[in-house]
Amino acid sequence: MKKFAFILSIVVGCCSSAYAQLERVLVERYYVADSLDATDTIGGGVEQGAVTYRIYMDLAPGSQLLEIYGDTAHPFRIESTAPFFNNVDGATFGFEIPKVSYESNTVALDSYLTLGQTGFQGVKTYFGLPKDQDTDGSFIGGVNNDGGSEMIDGGLLVNADATAGIPLTQADGMDTLNWSIQDWFNFGVLDFASGTDSTIFGTAAQPLSFASSNFSLRNSGVVGVEPDSNAVLVAQLTTVGELSFSLNARVAVVANGDTLVYSYVGTNTVDEENQFYNAFLNYPQLCGCQDPNYLEYNAAYACGEEGACVTPNVIGCMDTLACNYNPLANVNVDLLCCYPGFCANLDIEEVCPQLKGNTFDIEVYPNPTQNELVLQVLSGVTSDVEYVIYNYYGIEMARRSISQAPLNYVERLDVSAFNQGIYQVKVSGVDGDRYKIFVKL
Repeated sequence: MKKFAFILSIVVGCCSSAYAQLERVLVERYYVADSLDATDTIGGGVEQGAVTYRIYMDLAPGSQLLEIYGDTAHPFRIESTAPFFNNVDGATFGFEIPKVSYESNTVALDSYLTLGQTGFQGVKTYFGLPKDQDTDGSFIGGVNNDGGSEMIDGGLLVNADATAGIPLTQADGMDTLNWSIQDWFNFGVLDFASGTDSTIFGTAAQPLSFASSNFSLRNSGVVGVEPDSNAVLVAQLTTVGELSFSLNARVAVVANGDTLVYSYVGTNTVDEENQFYNAFLNYPQLCGCQDPNYLEYNAAYACGEEGACVTPNVIGCMDTLACNYNPLANVNVDLLCCYPGFCANLDIEEVCPQLKGNTFDIEVYPNPTQNELVLQVLSGVTSDVEYVIYNYYGIEMARRSISQAPLNYVERLDVSAFNQGIYQVKVSGVDGDRYKIFVKL
């Protein structure tokens, strides 16, 4: 299985135009803090070796991200095995950070949520994009940095760790975008009364996770800096621990002049119209068999794994009472099952050619039964048939004669008035008598 050092790119297999609006999720290793960065005490102190991750939702061209959210059926969760770093001059939401702050100590490594926008300067707005798509250089790190509390000569954020790809001194993953955003709204992160952030995005506490069933961050809609890739930043997270998350998003697309909104959830529960489960909203991604033609397939797998697909699907009827029972089948489809008198509008003699012979047999089901018993009579020729039902003591309970019964005769018998016990069905036809025992509950 391939591993990507810089951006973990998970391609979404699409089955409908709606599902295709969220094409993949990108987890970018944005930066790795080094010993120089760890010297700063002004920003609160980032730990050496802490990794800054950026999470992008890669949308289909023309689609807009409206919201990230959590609700009762689909909790929003971001978690690490160690605390997240939050700079005291940072912000809970990345779009609130002024550009000038990025020149200070380790503000650029702050943990935050956003919808695309990473900062502002006057009327200018800056947006996040993967570093390998950023071609306008960098305004953070190195000579652009104040050196932190120790006034490090040459500035901070200069680490060129190969696992983080392009150094921040060459590409900062931020660029301007001629896009107007209105109606910013958030709920479920800041304390309603004080405005204090005691979650993983604030400096008031150091919890290991943010999990909410009542959270929303939304605006009028945002797109990515590069229209073709349309990758929209939703979070920046810095931690020395192992990162995991489960996200939900709402995406808008204009089709035939109408704006359609689709919800994509990381919890495999779909309870709304235009809502789709998307395994790629979870991290680390589960890998396994992604081929629906195999029994091992699971929609929760976001990546394939060699050798995971083992058992090919064999579709058929797995009911042993059906005339076309397939002992090799491992995927049952009820509508494929044929019985005398029922074959889903198909010609039973074509589906079950063995019934064309001179056989004479009977079947009763369900067995045991409470109220109704189905009697099937299979015969190779059209003939007169008679059935009799006896109780355990040999007393006749029911009798009927059928003149010129068809090759495959079925009748539903009301046995609700019978006492509990064991009964025998005797059917007489041109080829003799056949017997079956059933139990009345």
